[in-house]
Amino acid sequence: MVGGHYLGVNLKDLVKHTPISLEGLGGRILAIDGYNALYQFLAIIRQPDGTPLRDSKGRVTSHLSGIFYRTINLLEAGVKPVYTFDGKPPEMKAEEISRRMETKEKAKEEYRKAIERGDLKAARKHAQATSRLSSEMVEQSKSLLNLLGVPWVQAPSEGEAQAAYMAMKGDAWAVASQDYDSLLFGAPRLVRNLTISGRRKLPNKPVYVSIEPELVELEEVLKENGLTREMLVDLGILIGTDFNPEGFKGIGPKKALKILKEAGSLEAALERGLVEGDRGIDYGAIKEIFLKPTVRGDYSLAWGGTDTEGIVEYLCEGFDFSPERIRAALARLEEKGKEKRRQPDLMRWF
Repeated sequence: MVGGHYLGVNLKDLVKHTPISLEGLGGRILAIDGYNALYQFLAIIRQPDGTPLRDSKGRVTSHLSGIFYRTINLLEAGVKPVYTFDGKPPEMKAEEISRRMETKEKAKEEYRKAIERGDLKAARKHAQATSRLSSEMVEQSKSLLNLLGVPWVQAPSEGEAQAAYMAMKGDAWAVASQDYDSLLFGAPRLVRNLTISGRRKLPNKPVYVSIEPELVELEEVLKENGLTREMLVDLGILIGTDFNPEGFKGIGPKKALKILKEAGSLEAALERGLVEGDRGIDYGAIKEIFLKPTVRGDYSLAWGGTDTEGIVEYLCEGFDFSPERIRAALARLEEKGKEKRRQPDLMRWF
């Protein structure tokens, strides 16, 4: 869970994670699950007592700080990011959405108690789970991306499904998300930790670790586990997805794999009584969401130049960001661009 944002289907134990550097992703187009990234920024970019960054008007600005500095990092490394944003969630997600709301309310209460006790460590931990992403924050993020010259795509439904579709078509090299759901949506490659790489403090410990991006390849996951993509979707449904959060009682990834190897499909496992389903859940409809998601095909991807003065005006005059810091980051990016343009000339002499 990242900042109260449920991490979709948990395939951690069944997939191989290959470390990959930001520089190793240079020249690649990465479709970033926008909501996933924004929730991470809202969770991680906070004051020591757990409160998010705010401007003088009291508006939260953690998401803008995250989008700005992380996108600059990616552009510096030569990555071409495109963000996808969620549209209307599928009806079947209603239960998961209300569960998230409940979790946030509980976390809010725990945060209040921790502040009263003066326990800043606990306060920060609970505060991270209270993050709420408003439509206004999403619009602000899109405006900033426009000024950065970075494209974004508004999905009709799940942003992650849209990103996976773009990767399947070859318009993006990989999907960047913390969730494994993009594999169920058919993304050939998934890059995790892209928006949180760098030095991070371990939860509840005064220890810092270095988090590196990691690559997961769908073909490899299927081959290693002897699955087809349809079976991988079935496996996700068995252990629980955003559309059936409870999953099947007592079934984890390893057990789900064993059942599918024996039965071949979720339908066959249900028919043979290997698992007991919930009669109120339409498993076929969940399968459809992953195998035939609602996506848009009429998007265009173009990367423009960064509008330095526009960004300074938007962030500094609009949201009290430090002009020195913003200009310094943009100057670094500009310098990197010049360096790249000079490189081909140098190569001619070798």
